[in-house]
Amino acid sequence: MSAPAPSPLAITDVDPGKAPARQDEILTEAALAFVAELHRRFTPRRDELLARRDARRAEIARTSSLDFLPETAHVRDDESWRVAPAPAALDDRRVEITGPTDRKMTINALNSGAKVWLADFEDASAPTWANVIGGQMNLIDAYERRIDFTDPGSGKSYALKPAEELATVVVRPRGWHLDERHLRLDGTPVPGALVDFGLYFFHNAQRLLDLGRGPYFYLPKTESHLEARLWNDIFVFAQDYVGIAQGTIRATVLIETITAAYEMEEILYELRDHASGLNAGRWDYLFSIVKNFRDGGEKFVLPDRNAVTMTAPFMRAYTELLVRTCHKRGAHAIGGMAAFIPNRRDPEANETALAKVRADKDREAGDGFDGSWVAHPDLVPVARASFDAVLGDRPHQKDRLREDVAVSAADLIAVDSLDAKPTYQGLVDAVRVGTRYIEAWLRGLGAVAIFGLMEDAATAEISRSQIWQWVDAGVVFENGEKATADLVRRIADEELAAIRAETGDESFAAGCWQQAHDLLLKVALDTDYAAFLTLPAYELLD
Repeated sequence: MSAPAPSPLAITDVDPGKAPARQDEILTEAALAFVAELHRRFTPRRDELLARRDARRAEIARTSSLDFLPETAHVRDDESWRVAPAPAALDDRRVEITGPTDRKMTINALNSGAKVWLADFEDASAPTWANVIGGQMNLIDAYERRIDFTDPGSGKSYALKPAEELATVVVRPRGWHLDERHLRLDGTPVPGALVDFGLYFFHNAQRLLDLGRGPYFYLPKTESHLEARLWNDIFVFAQDYVGIAQGTIRATVLIETITAAYEMEEILYELRDHASGLNAGRWDYLFSIVKNFRDGGEKFVLPDRNAVTMTAPFMRAYTELLVRTCHKRGAHAIGGMAAFIPNRRDPEANETALAKVRADKDREAGDGFDGSWVAHPDLVPVARASFDAVLGDRPHQKDRLREDVAVSAADLIAVDSLDAKPTYQGLVDAVRVGTRYIEAWLRGLGAVAIFGLMEDAATAEISRSQIWQWVDAGVVFENGEKATADLVRRIADEELAAIRAETGDESFAAGCWQQAHDLLLKVALDTDYAAFLTLPAYELLD
């Protein structure tokens, strides 16, 4: 390992009396020196790539179209390259559970029976300083087997199962757009992605190798192969810095933006020595379509979010192209989220919802996916059964090349191929879910149970984006009402009053309800569409 120079990073906006417990174990001089070096070397390129996103968005606004890149056709046409073979710990990924890195979730996810746990510092975690530092500490404690938890409400105790029964951890750092205001170099905040990656990698790379695993990552919000190239360069530098072999890091990229869907092969190519797969998200993908094509007119207006299933023609084009791309290049194709939260008090509703989960996972396994996501431990056996039925004892089905799939550039953005329209109830639901999620996020909760589903920041993004799009397009609902800013404000005010009645004045006052209401209206109705809801929300986060 390189000898670190004293870190010039400043820890800011942290009340010494409220600093997370054991913070000094994470923010060691050596770890901070590593993060500072990542910041110096790579943040300027991050900034250039964020500017490139804006330029590309402006071009989409001008043309209302996207296409596969002509300048990278040679990468797509070259049949010879493959990503590096998967390490043993990532070869079988038939069920993956997702969730934040709080202490209880850490234990439950590792014990869940899933093959992989996506340990989330991104959409399922509100980036309070306590969550950022506490999550790092919980992962180290789990690897050292010194983690336990007693629920203060129920008194129930949680502890880890034997090592061979635990899920493999794949950490998801924050997206490139988010900074970490508590760590600054010369007054400039360090990108949250470099903080999350840097602290985790520095403390755990060798520890994981000693356990027969490795430093594995999910990369969110990627919009181009150039962003994947930046991550690859970071991986190369980081492995040299701590003195481990090149290719030890493995990354799975979430294809959750519409622009990335046109660059799947190029993204795998840039990361080929470190790539292990691609994942098909849903809400962020739809949010990205609205964000990029919000000037495209009626043909890009999405219906209610629950009407846009993965069987919609343009979503099916995206998922089938992902499977074909991954298997052509020897990578895992990982399917989307089952967000349903089982309710043992309502067996009939429970079975109806579980039947939908089974059908969804059966479809993914039948389409060639190698695994899929769930949000709750009770769904692990449901998803596993779907993939067991197709895989048997095989770890994956990369041999299914899906050469029958042919997807055109137009297929991926054929939003108007879906026979569904926005509804008034869809608008009400977007306001209700958006308000409740944002309120919880402002209190430091990133994964929130709302109306029977586990929701994360992508939920709030698609909710506010659909409100924005419907108002901008002047959608007329089936009841004859037109989507207007005044209508949205009326519904939002009614929802706030309903929440006050539901919670009582004392609990209402103790929450962040008015802030959530105001922020939702701002990002849903402002003419200047915010690139990410979490940017203005972070300014309000304690």
